Amino acid sequence: MIPSTQKQPKTSNMPKSFLQQLGPGLITGASDDDPSGIGTYSQVGAQFGYAMLWTMLFSYPLMAAIQEISARIGRVTGHGIAGNMHRYYPRWLTYIIAGLLVIANVINLGADISAMGAALKLLIGGSAALYETIFAITCLLLQIFVPYAKYVNFLKWLTLVLFAYVATVFVVHVPWREALHATFVPSIEFKAQYLAGIIAVFGTTISPYLFFWQASEEVENIERAPNENALRDAPQQAPKQLGRIKADTYIGMGISNLIAFFIILTAAVTLHAHGKTDIQSSAQAAEALRPVAGEFAYALFTAGIIGTGLLAVPVLAGSAAYAVSGVFGWPASLEYKALQAKRFYGVLAVATLLGLSLDFTPIDPIKALFWAAVINGVLAGPVMVVIMLMATNPAVMGQFTLSRRLRLTGWLATAVMLIAAGSLFATWGK
Repeated sequence: MIPSTQKQPKTSNMPKSFLQQLGPGLITGASDDDPSGIGTYSQVGAQFGYAMLWTMLFSYPLMAAIQEISARIGRVTGHGIAGNMHRYYPRWLTYIIAGLLVIANVINLGADISAMGAALKLLIGGSAALYETIFAITCLLLQIFVPYAKYVNFLKWLTLVLFAYVATVFVVHVPWREALHATFVPSIEFKAQYLAGIIAVFGTTISPYLFFWQASEEVENIERAPNENALRDAPQQAPKQLGRIKADTYIGMGISNLIAFFIILTAAVTLHAHGKTDIQSSAQAAEALRPVAGEFAYALFTAGIIGTGLLAVPVLAGSAAYAVSGVFGWPASLEYKALQAKRFYGVLAVATLLGLSLDFTPIDPIKALFWAAVINGVLAGPVMVVIMLMATNPAVMGQFTLSRRLRLTGWLATAVMLIAAGSLFATWGK
């Protein structure tokens, strides 16, 4: 991140509105519902109906806990996750984790950019390839030339597009009693397809790039606020900042899982109910929705794909750039001008353009996305182990090691993801 300088503790501050205090957690949660995530949620809703709705309730506290822990690491130390790994863990470990993260992010970028182009083509016709190129270049230029303080406000307001998926549900008939029963009373089948669906949902909901992004955005907030410091240097700021992080994270992850819940519900009540159970992408879900739910629901769903893509592409590219820069100790900040952090912006640009280039190769984007999900699913557990060890280590966190609540929930989330990865291999090919 930006080289730190000692700052004076804050003495006074104008009260901020609650919305203004939301940021890293809100944006991170919203970006989790990216076009590839929409495809995954649509697929399980179409295939299993209401049977997967309980996963959103179950995963919420686990997702929120690991994201809160990641944010605390950034705020307490003044460095992102990769930066702390660079300082306290073997180089080989940081290289492997950062390398796998970049590979998965590039594939996800390609899938998301492709979905955005396909969605706009569905709405207005024309060339999907042209739209993909415009979307990728636009996102890249905004990150390079718009300062973080302004760009983050754009991303924050962009989260509102997610509510298109809430609106979609209310233009179709939903048997709410059946849906709510499936939400609160899990129906688990020990079959390979069902277990693979659960793994896909957990791998989409709890993804390594989200950990790296939220921690790094907390560091960005420190650097752009003249009276704020890493909490190890300014412990008097801890009550306010840790309280804000908790509220920001739980609201952001709550919105994320709520939207995912409505996407699964929309697919269940329309596609599954009409026998359309084989959905492979978000754009395909939108097309299948049109004849069974009507033009308005179709338009809302499709427009939401574009909006979520504009939100997710910067997060995927940015988290890759933060990870690589942290590993090598490079200056890394979206607040920096391009010439001040050439290597950081270079990684960001290469990741985005590589993702775009995948859409112009013979590589099947659906198969590529499957392998990205596999990498994310396998990577999440070990990364979470490192995060938990880091967050409970006084050498890293000083007096701000985790509370009992966060230790228990964080390790539980880690165990769930390790079990999910193990189940993936146990059911492979079955």
